[in-house]
Amino acid sequence: MSKPRRRLGDMIGTVLGSLFSKPATIRYPYEPFRMPDKFRGPPTFDSDLCNGCKLCVRDCPSGAITIIKVGDKRFDQTIDYGRCVYCGQCAETCPRRVITLTPAFELAQIAKDNLKVTFHVTPAKPAPAPDAAPAPHAPAAPDGSAGEPPAR
Repeated sequence: MSKPRRRLGDMIGTVLGSLFSKPATIRYPYEPFRMPDKFRGPPTFDSDLCNGCKLCVRDCPSGAITIIKVGDKRFDQTIDYGRCVYCGQCAETCPRRVITLTPAFELAQIAKDNLKVTFHVTPAKPAPAPDAAPAPHAPAAPDGSAGEPPAR
């Protein structure tokens, strides 16, 4: 059996049809691209909520997460995006939902050290000073001077 021969008219119809149809590709660098809802991008931390249980450190298969105590019940988190495999295990095991996965996908860096990101906890507010009695001040004079004796 021989193959059926295509006619020139079939090809012209296909070419003209594709000229007036929407392209199958996206215009990514020129238009913003939105990742799908279930996309697992780089994890981020809300350092103020972290209690330092280190479950994320234990469950990270690549060992990309480190947690450092910086104060009384205050912790900084460091993640190495160069080692992270973006599995989302850290976000699943965090009991306080400190870790969330972002839809970011443009992570290229020139220097490898730029892939290490530290999430710092906000500084603790200093304890308020005890209220001191305000210094007594002289009442203002009627002419607007601030308690100065009148000139003689």
